[in-house]
Parts: sequence; C-alpha cells; structure tokens
Amino acid sequence: MNQAITWVFVGLSVTVTACGGISGGDQISMSALSGRPDKLSGDKVLVAIDVPQGAALADLKVKLNGADVTSSFAQEGSTRRMVGLVPGLSPGKNQISSSTGRGDAGKLDVVNYPATGPMFSGPQQEPFYCQTHLFRVYPGGPMLSATPIAPPCHVPTRVDYLYRTSADAFAAMDPSAALPVDMVMTTTTTGAVVPYVVRLETGTLNRSVYQTAVLDDPKVSGPDLRNHQDQGWNGRLVHNFGGGCQPGWYSQGATAMFGAPGAGDPHLFLSRGFAVSTASFTVLGNNCNFVLAAETLTMVKQRFIETQGVPLYTMGWGCSGGSILQNTIADAYPGLLDGIVPQCSFADITNIHALDARVLYNYHLNGVAGVPWTQEQIVKVSGFQNFAHLVDHGVGRASRYDPVRNRPGFPADISSWIYPPEVPLATRYDPVTHPTGVRATLWDSMANIFGRTAKGFGRPALDNTGIQYGLATLNAGQISKDQYLDLNEKIGGMDIDGNLSSARTVADPDGLKAAYESGFFNAGGRGLGTTAILDIDFIYRDQAAAGDPHLKFQHFATRERIRDSQGNADNMVIWSGATTPATWAQALLQMDAWLSSLAGDKSATPLAQKIVANKPSSLKDGCWNSGAFMAEPQFLGLAGTSACNTLYPGWTFPRFVAGSSMAHDVVQCSKKPVTASDYTVSFSAAEIARLKRIFPDGVCDYTRKGIVQPPLLDTWLVYTGGGKYEKSPAR
Repeated sequence: MNQAITWVFVGLSVTVTACGGISGGDQISMSALSGRPDKLSGDKVLVAIDVPQGAALADLKVKLNGADVTSSFAQEGSTRRMVGLVPGLSPGKNQISSSTGRGDAGKLDVVNYPATGPMFSGPQQEPFYCQTHLFRVYPGGPMLSATPIAPPCHVPTRVDYLYRTSADAFAAMDPSAALPVDMVMTTTTTGAVVPYVVRLETGTLNRSVYQTAVLDDPKVSGPDLRNHQDQGWNGRLVHNFGGGCQPGWYSQGATAMFGAPGAGDPHLFLSRGFAVSTASFTVLGNNCNFVLAAETLTMVKQRFIETQGVPLYTMGWGCSGGSILQNTIADAYPGLLDGIVPQCSFADITNIHALDARVLYNYHLNGVAGVPWTQEQIVKVSGFQNFAHLVDHGVGRASRYDPVRNRPGFPADISSWIYPPEVPLATRYDPVTHPTGVRATLWDSMANIFGRTAKGFGRPALDNTGIQYGLATLNAGQISKDQYLDLNEKIGGMDIDGNLSSARTVADPDGLKAAYESGFFNAGGRGLGTTAILDIDFIYRDQAAAGDPHLKFQHFATRERIRDSQGNADNMVIWSGATTPATWAQALLQMDAWLSSLAGDKSATPLAQKIVANKPSSLKDGCWNSGAFMAEPQFLGLAGTSACNTLYPGWTFPRFVAGSSMAHDVVQCSKKPVTASDYTVSFSAAEIARLKRIFPDGVCDYTRKGIVQPPLLDTWLVYTGGGKYEKSPAR
C-alpha cells in the first residue's frame, strides 16, 4: 500500500456514486473526482473511496474490470478516504470495484471516451482543418507542430516553464537551471511569497489545443496529485474564455492562453496563485459552438484534475464571446463552472437583433424606403444610440447568417461569406457554382444541434414575422404614420441563403425548437440559477461613435431571463464602468471570496440559497467612477434615471422598441389581431386595412411566450447527429 498523502483540495461539483455493502454507516462509497462518471475522456479517472469504520485501510482491494489496481490508491491525510488515479480504462463502459474482505463492497460504473472526442457533441465537423502549425505555444516560443497535420489534430503533450521578468513579460526558462536573475517574486491570495515561475502544459483534446498553467517552482516538489509542498498554487482554477464568433467554424483555432481576443491576461490570475486553463475551442472566434466548447472544457478540466488535483472551485472568465460561453455553458452544463465573470456580455450566440438591424439597414440605405427618413429617425426605430451601431449589427453581426459572397448593397468581405482562411475556396458554398459546398452560418456549423433541411442546409432559427418595427417611436410622435406603415410594409426579411426579400423571415420550426431545447438560445432557467454571477462591463461602448456590438442591454437581458425563470436573480451582481485593470482585479478577488465561502458551506441548504447566503456583503450592484465604487441597483436607463446611468447610460434594441421585454428571448412571437387601441395615433379605416394586409397573421403579442419557445429540454444533452439529441442517462 502506498504511504499516506494529503489531498488538500475538494471541488464543489463532485459526482458521488453510493455503493452497496453492509448496512448503516459501514458502506463503501466511491466517487469520480475527475468529473461526471458517465463522461470521462482518455484512459484514466481520479477516484475517491470512503472506507467504513472498522475496516482496515490496508485490507482495501480495488479492481478495474477485474484487474487489480489497488497500488494506485493512497490515504488522504488522516481520513478514511483513499484516493487514486486509475489508469487503463477501456473505451466505453468500465467498472471499478472495491472491498475490504469483510463482506462490504462498492462499485463505480464509468464511461470512457477517446481524448480525441467526441463525447456528447455528436459527429465531428467535416471538413476540418488543424492549425497546430500556426499555434504559438507562448510569446516568442515555438509553434505546436512544425508542419500542418490532419485530423484528429493530435500532438504529443508538452510542458514548458516560463517566468515573469522584471520587465513585466513572460520568458522561457530551463527548469533544471538556476532561477533567472531577472525573475520577480509574487504573492498569492493565500499569502505565500513564491518565485513567479509557471508550468505551462500544452496539448490537444477533442481536436482542440488546450493549455493549463500553474505557479510551480521547479526546485520544490509539487504541486501535483500527491505533493503540495510548493505553495504557489492557491487551489483555485480559472477557465479563460475568448471572444468572437464568425469565422469560428471548420478549423481548430490558433489561439488559447496568450493573445486570444476577449480572454483575460493570464498574468492577472497567475500572479495571485490561480491556476488557469483554456482551449482553442473555448475561444468563440475559433469555434462558435457552445456544445463543443462545453465538451472541450469537460475534457480539459478532467486533465487538470488528474494532473494537479481537484480545485476548490472553477471560475469562468472572459469578454464578449467569452461571456456567451460562460452564460450558455453554466446554464446547459451545470457543474463545470461554479461561478462566472462574464464581461462585455451577450445573453447568447443568436443576436436576433442583428437580423432586425440588417433589414433596417437595407430598408434605409438600399432604396427600399418609399417615404423620406432622417438618419436620426431610423436610429430611434433601432433603439441604439447611434447609426454606427445599426451598421455594426446589420453588417458585421448579421454576417453569421449569410452564406453568400459579396452581398449586394452591403460592404464587401465583412457582411457575408465569412470563413477562416484555412477553408479552401474550392470547398466553400456558392448557390450557383458550388451548391454542396460548406456554408458559413451558425446553423450549418452546428447542424448536430439544428439538423438539416432537405437541401442539406442547417435549419435556421430566425424570425421577424409580426414585429411592429418602430411601434414605440410612432406612439411617441417621433415618426409619422406614413413612415411607420411604409417601414413595416417594405422592411421584409432574409431567406435561408441570406437573400433580402420582401417577405418577412419565418423560422424553421424544428430549428427553432432545437435552439431553445439545446440551450443555444439561453433562457437562464437551469444551471444559471445555481451559479454565482458577477457580470461586469469590462468595456463601455453604448456611445461609441464607430459602432460596437457590446451594448449594455445585454447584461440586463441575461438578468431578466434568470428572473423570469426562477423568480429572482439574487445570484447575479452587475457592475457598470468596470473598465480598468484595477476593477478587473477587484472582480477576481470578490468572486474568489464568494466562491471560497460557498465551497466551505457544507450545509444541506439548496445550492441556489447557499449561493446567495455566501455572497460577500461588500459585493453589490453598482458602478465604478475614477477608481471609486458606488453601490446602487443596476438597471438599463438613460442619463438622469440613476447616478450610474448618468455615468454610463444604456440604450435598447429594435424589438424592445417594437414592444418586447428586456429579456429579449422571443424569436418567433405569438400573434394577436391588429387593434387600433395599440396606437396613440388615429388610423383611418383604409390605414387599418393596410395594417391588416401588412400583418395578415396579426402582430406580436409579447405578453405571451413565442409560438415555439420550449424550455431547455435537460442539462447535459447528448447529440447524435442531424439535429437529434437525447437526455443523458440517469446517474
């Protein structure tokens, strides 16, 4: 039997399997510390065995599929728990059994998947292009592979050592040599003063490049599974998510730890002792698929645990697309992240207001309008602060729906047909010359979720039927009846190929159903309610003259969805104006205090209640101004509505102006008849008749759910391809 060791970190989201034996308190209990026992990757698993009183630890026997693996286990400190990294799992189902020779016995059933994937995301995307030859391991370092390789994009795992120089940069070092003279020391959150030396692990999992980093003095043993003499790691793990979306399909991605847009600077975390993990598939601009990102995070977290140990908690961090992944993964895959710090937030990937912005842009600038408009009036209809925001959303953000090259009437190269450069021109879709080519849209890149039409196209989940564009501006007297009628009569929509049409866009019902049931369209109704959330601006762009997709209403859309789903959003704190490194550091430390307190709460109180009870009293809604924090409930509003809103006013979006709620969660609205009482202006009988022709099925009734708006089917769904998915087996 191995000598006694100390396993010091216990995570929040451990899956426990209680097993049989003799009754009462004399049962053997076994659990998988790596993660969910039904979703493991590679060929090993970290297992804990709680041995009953009266049984000798030395008598414990452990077998994997009948083969003895007892030597893998050692005592956890002075407890009656034995912990071991069990190697040699077979593909598929495995059984780990234990006994002490007294008639008691335990068993743990686990399911093992290949490290190259997939696990639950469904058939892997084809074509697919590896980018290890473009992936620089660290600044100034080598590429991950010398030449291009083919899927599954696997390369041997490598470990490098970096140190922080007195010039505030990372540099490579030889771990067997003396510590560099220009190396700085750093102080962790636990008060340890240690050399600022980083162990950087880089490899491939699930066709994604992953990286983990942790303070590790090579002259001191650990930190690893069995030794924690090295005090550098503070026991916490931050997963760093990156931003973007398009062109995140058909390729591996060439950024992760360093240089990924929207991801946090690893120095922020490492300098304080936090371990950091990341992966190219958890950078949304490399891979715009939240299911694949969740699957990759599952594998990366397991790899970290099986190398370094179980963290006290796992925190998510990231801006823009990084916020999307935190919000959607926390809701649909609870347990992977204990707390999240979404920044420059988006509620989900869909951005349905980008469709609205595109048709408004087309109406105003491409000769569709039949009556005169000022730019100021069209901005009022959009809800945005300025026209540049309308252009940004209608051109750049809407490009993820448009698979056709050079959209007439729109800027070339940025409004449609957005691919990663690795995808050869000969493989790309063209409706005339290559109708079977790969299509650059959300729906096509996630066909495992949405399924495909008879033509093989991904089923879209967009709709603008019944929307009364500009309703609030009409009722406020900011546009005329003629403008309102002309706009809604001619604004039209997009077809499945992104072509602008006079007809409104109608969602594919199966695609729309999948969008909601999968969590792609995040309703905030499951895991987000049991996740600690600190949502911060990171950047403030509502008044950006050049336009920007990162607008304040997105923070409040997420909060409203959580509130609608569970009756409150007490687990979510919002900071406005957190746009400086000092405020980002405060966010990290405040979340550390929250999650550390939560991890120490071993009561039987429901998790949602424990999250609120353990929130630090100092952690409140508010805004930052010149380094000072002002506590104040946050809500979306213009200057004058609150002190924080005067500093950081926020505007809305086209569907809000058309009558939707702040939750912005209805893609295809339920309809009601055209009714004169909805308007502050008087329409003639002829005008009412015209309205009824414009809206033959009625206008949006935002007091009801959408026509197709089911809840998330379940967490941890398994995708089998072609838009088919099922619940995970009961554990």
